[in-house]
Amino acid sequence: MALQSMTLDPNAASYTDDQIVGKINSATATITRASSVSAAARPIGTSEVGATNLAAGAIKTKLGTEADGDKLVSASLAAAAGITNAQVAAGLAKANLDALADTARGYIKTNPAAGQFKIISIERTAAGLQKADYDDVAV
Repeated sequence: MALQSMTLDPNAASYTDDQIVGKINSATATITRASSVSAAARPIGTSEVGATNLAAGAIKTKLGTEADGDKLVSASLAAAAGITNAQVAAGLAKANLDALADTARGYIKTNPAAGQFKIISIERTAAGLQKADYDDVAV
């Protein structure tokens, strides 16, 4: 992880829809769906993973079950996942802060999806530009 920064100028000229279309139409590189989104970067589609893709009992074995094999045991689940009491406490504290109203929270909440980047801080520079610092490693 490395801290990266970007600066936006809120007074910069913006393009109209027609100007954007014109720029796309005059581009020399061909844009295709296949080359714009790799299979690894897209979500798994409905029915793409089925019983034939999973080893028999793999999920049940990984999670841990009670003696009757039907119910999850929270202690064995936590142990299997390597979750500690400190991690649980930190998660609860974050959940409580996230539950606050946006204007009462007092920090910037970032919730990037897979392939996106966490925002670390946002400021307005002395020159009036919007500056954002972010983690350069995608989630």
